[in-house]
Amino acid sequence: MSTSAKSAGTGELKRGLGVFDAVMIGLGSMIGAGIFVAPGPAAAAAGSGLLLGLGLAAVVAYCNAMSSARLAGRYPASGGTYVYGRERLGDFWGYLAGWGFVVGKTASCAAMSLTVGSYVWPGQTHMVAVAAVVALTALNYTGLQKSAWLTRVIVAFVLAVLAAVVTACLSGGTADAGRLAIGADATVSGVLQAAGLLFFAFAGYARIATLGEEVRDPQRTIPRAIPLALGITLLVYAAVAVTVLAVLGPEGLAHAAAPLAEAARAAGVPGLAPVVRAGAAVAALGSLLALILGVSRTTLAMARDRHLPHALAAVHPRFKVPHRAELAVGAVVAVLAATTDIRGAIGFSSFGVLAYYAIANAAAWTLTPGEGRPPRIVPVVGLTGCLLLAFALPSASVISGSAVIAAGAVAYVVRRFLGRTRG
Repeated sequence: MSTSAKSAGTGELKRGLGVFDAVMIGLGSMIGAGIFVAPGPAAAAAGSGLLLGLGLAAVVAYCNAMSSARLAGRYPASGGTYVYGRERLGDFWGYLAGWGFVVGKTASCAAMSLTVGSYVWPGQTHMVAVAAVVALTALNYTGLQKSAWLTRVIVAFVLAVLAAVVTACLSGGTADAGRLAIGADATVSGVLQAAGLLFFAFAGYARIATLGEEVRDPQRTIPRAIPLALGITLLVYAAVAVTVLAVLGPEGLAHAAAPLAEAARAAGVPGLAPVVRAGAAVAALGSLLALILGVSRTTLAMARDRHLPHALAAVHPRFKVPHRAELAVGAVVAVLAATTDIRGAIGFSSFGVLAYYAIANAAAWTLTPGEGRPPRIVPVVGLTGCLLLAFALPSASVISGSAVIAAGAVAYVVRRFLGRTRG
């Protein structure tokens, strides 16, 4: 645990997660609603270059995961890259990473809750979204083990649904390998934008790192759990993307509001569509559950260092969770779920999280061989890829994301200036 955490006097979290639970939490974050909603906008951007976009997102995700895993083993405390940036690059960069993560993933929480609402009760999307946030916040409040158990159930169900979709599409006789060919509609800018949007669906392994203070033997568990979770996710996403693209084609996929359900119908299995809708709703619940966990732990770490109100650093004496941080995050997400739309939230989230991982890669570059430094090419490709994908996102996402990151930086400078003036 960091020195600041120890000196805060706010209590310690309980170390109860092993490799299996950590992998499940990572899978619950990544194999979530992203795979049910992100392929459509990505296909609209990249056309027949969708698989290139998926591959590029996977490469960047792999580099980010390797950098994060090495850093998490070195600094097994709550907060993830907020802690790594602070310890390796300085207080400002750690703060900026934490700020980017909190605002980006808070937007992700809103997107996931709205996905639940749109699949469960389309006419009352916002109401269902708020109810989902309240219910999962209450569950997280009662302890991490309950959340880990529910995540196992969710991951098992979602994997079964995805396997059913792939099997139905391949056996239906409508899949055409010719639709996988890259045509003239695939542009460099479109592929980059698609990769940035698809990155939204990959960026769940950070949840394992941000829970570092609640993992048993973190120096061994986290570096094992992160690549395992990412590897499984890559295999699942590749199978789903290839199958759906082969059935619907780039144009059909781009116009599909519910791509996997449309693929099931096109494959001649319309009865599978309701199951896919249920899978999407459950997957979104799993992602939301893990997201609230991750954001609240980063909030806890920033509150310990007084970058956020110090009252949020409290740890519940019985449940050993950052209960005030969880309630605060839940309240903010509930407000966003009641007032925002899902597509805007996905782009904004991707920008904030790519900024977060850019700092993680920069921090990993500073590790020495004795500290478990990854091969030099890993953080270089990760950092370059994060910046490239962030600024290739739709202009509205880039502008809003840049503005919020800049606002966080200004707030940091003002707070430091006022602190020195008072001192």
